[in-house]
Amino acid sequence: MRRVAALLLSVLSQCGFAAPVAPEFVSIPAGEFKSALRYEDAAGPVRMREFRLMRTPVTNAQFLAFVRRHPEWQRGRAAVALAESRYLSRWAAPLDPGASALPDQPVTWVSWFAAHSYCEAQGARLPTWLEWEYVASADATRRDARADPAWRETILEWYASPSNDVLPPVGQNPANVYGVQDLHGLVWEWIDDASALLVSSDNREQGAADKLRFCGASALSTDDRENYAILMRVAMLSSLEAADATGNMGFRCAQDIP
Repeated sequence: MRRVAALLLSVLSQCGFAAPVAPEFVSIPAGEFKSALRYEDAAGPVRMREFRLMRTPVTNAQFLAFVRRHPEWQRGRAAVALAESRYLSRWAAPLDPGASALPDQPVTWVSWFAAHSYCEAQGARLPTWLEWEYVASADATRRDARADPAWRETILEWYASPSNDVLPPVGQNPANVYGVQDLHGLVWEWIDDASALLVSSDNREQGAADKLRFCGASALSTDDRENYAILMRVAMLSSLEAADATGNMGFRCAQDIP
């Protein structure tokens, strides 16, 4: 059995595809957090429970291992209602990511449904918006760096850059204070409650140019109009349906801690 496994690893290596690395989760401590979005039914800081989050986004190698075990999520087999026609379109074939989707690059062109199923298969789930924002507010030394104009400018520089099909490997950006990497500067990321971040078309909002409104499980507005990066991310998630896929949308998983 060991010889067979060694031979398989050798073949994968010769084909330029390394063995998939199991997702690595880091613990995120509990704490109070003031979201840039204000929920009508929640005033003041939000109390965040301790949870776990993947250190980096899911890679092509990790997602390939998933679709091998779950063929219903292979390209060409996934239901159209769950994954649009461009699903995994960067891959050379359903079970061959090819030279354009290297093993340690973040997987993209995946729908919310596919991301959700991947996380479930890991005994995990997609992070909520508040969980993602809570961790993404940190820099290398501070749990909340959002008040620092220089830190905001660094993030905006990435948002302002045009999308590039050639993505760098995961884990190249410095880790934040929690040990999490690539929350900024690599790909956009699906969240569990993305469908709740919908731009409101309610005509009662007309003329209120200084107020960004949302609808979903509860109405939302922004408490931090200067945090343009957050507004851009909300707008991006608002523009997508759960079956959609794009070349710069990836994901990572979260886990509850009992």
